[in-house]
Amino acid sequence: MIEILEVFLHYWEIIVLFFAVSLLYASVGFGGGSSYLAILALTGLSFIQFRAIALLCNIVVVSGGTFIFIKNGYFDWRKIIPLSMISVPLAFLGGYIKISQAFFFVLLGSTLIIAAVLMWLSKYLVDNSGKIRQQSVVKNSFLGGGIGFVSGMVGIGGGVFLSPLLHLTHWDTPKKIAATSSFFILVNSIAGLLGQYFTHHNNGSFTFDSNLAIALMITVFFGGQIGSRLGARKLSPFLIKRVTAVLIAIVGLRILWKYLIN
Repeated sequence: MIEILEVFLHYWEIIVLFFAVSLLYASVGFGGGSSYLAILALTGLSFIQFRAIALLCNIVVVSGGTFIFIKNGYFDWRKIIPLSMISVPLAFLGGYIKISQAFFFVLLGSTLIIAAVLMWLSKYLVDNSGKIRQQSVVKNSFLGGGIGFVSGMVGIGGGVFLSPLLHLTHWDTPKKIAATSSFFILVNSIAGLLGQYFTHHNNGSFTFDSNLAIALMITVFFGGQIGSRLGARKLSPFLIKRVTAVLIAIVGLRILWKYLIN
């Protein structure tokens, strides 16, 4: 317990940022994996370690939201299962594949910029007309699988990519898309984390600061709980996404500048 308190004091800036991210993301239905990675990428921690920490925090934040969505009947399993049945094993494979630090940071920088663009445009991607199109099971499976694979390599749940695409294709109502994204983030974060654990544990390179991870998981738990209760009643989802988009775009560009140009 004393060691955890020391971590809170030593990493207080990261703690504050993680709390803010989890609160804001939970208020609009996401886990925050892209922003956790953006923050941790600037700390000097090894990429093996902060990928795992970001996924653990993702799992903590979206678990509660997923439970609430299931309880309230927002899940259409006939549509969710095709999205997830290929994404989960591919997220595991993405996490399992051993990649170099340079490749990881180029992938991370590119991912953050794409995520920033999607967040910035999110207001224009959401269709509130109620129009729902018939979906192809095969198309959904490949869509989920591709996002799952990239998410496993990077260390995110993939909701920031899935949600805009589902809105663009009139996949379902906004509430059901939010529920689906929450479940998708949860299962792919677990699969990606397991893939990372097995590949790095087998060769002894899975170094992990458990005290830091626990401190950040506690932080995002409380931030996520508060954010999920505030929701759109107190905070503007549009403003939150725009501010977050600018911040992670800056980090993404900074990472690409370092690993591609310098």
